[in-house]
Amino acid sequence: MEGDCLSCVKYLMFIFNFFIFLGGACLLGVGIWVLVDPAGFQEIVAANPLLFTGAYIILAMGAMLFLLGFLGCCGAIRENKCLLLFFFMLILIIFLAELAAAILAFIFREHLTREYFTKELKEHYQGYNNTDVFTATWNAFMNTFDCCGVNSPDDFEGSRFRLLYPDDLVPEACCKRDIHTRGGAFISKEECLMGNMLFRNNKGCYSAVVDYFEMYIYISGALAIVVLTIELFAMVFAMCLFRGIQ
Repeated sequence: MEGDCLSCVKYLMFIFNFFIFLGGACLLGVGIWVLVDPAGFQEIVAANPLLFTGAYIILAMGAMLFLLGFLGCCGAIRENKCLLLFFFMLILIIFLAELAAAILAFIFREHLTREYFTKELKEHYQGYNNTDVFTATWNAFMNTFDCCGVNSPDDFEGSRFRLLYPDDLVPEACCKRDIHTRGGAFISKEECLMGNMLFRNNKGCYSAVVDYFEMYIYISGALAIVVLTIELFAMVFAMCLFRGIQ
């Protein structure tokens, strides 16, 4: 490879790896935020083993990309063939893993429908049993997002919760709280449990969560496409530089 062309590839390799380095730093930040967010999201993560595992996967991926970006930059600037080959193999593994995760997410997208969540809520939600992971997760969601049920409070009709607590039309987690009081005391817990719409949250959690995360979902999707593209170009430049170094 000619000197000028090799130099160009080297600096392009450095630039792409610098972006990978920044992407890893961002993922690390997101993972840490999810685990320590003071707004209450960490309660949901802690209560749900899947989300808890996912948060640590984000941290691990962030740390790996952070390290890979650093290795790629060093390998490009120093023109070290061992570092370049090591970088190429690792980023290829990450690229394939991310691609597999995207395919699995597309395949299992039907498990994120309103109907699926409503069915699960009716069958497994136990109201006040916070030792049950599923129930504790739903209580955390409803308290955090000021919502009730998947679509509306009507989701509890004919549910397991109503069988366990026939006198309560909705669970305590659906009741409105006075944000101006210490600890957010209930405005009227008794009226809420009796189904009074003035004292309960009437918006479904599906809409509340989608509205809250809508912007982040689009940003995450766009960021994922950008990251995959950067990783692909980084692999191409790494191999070109590897082959061009004498």
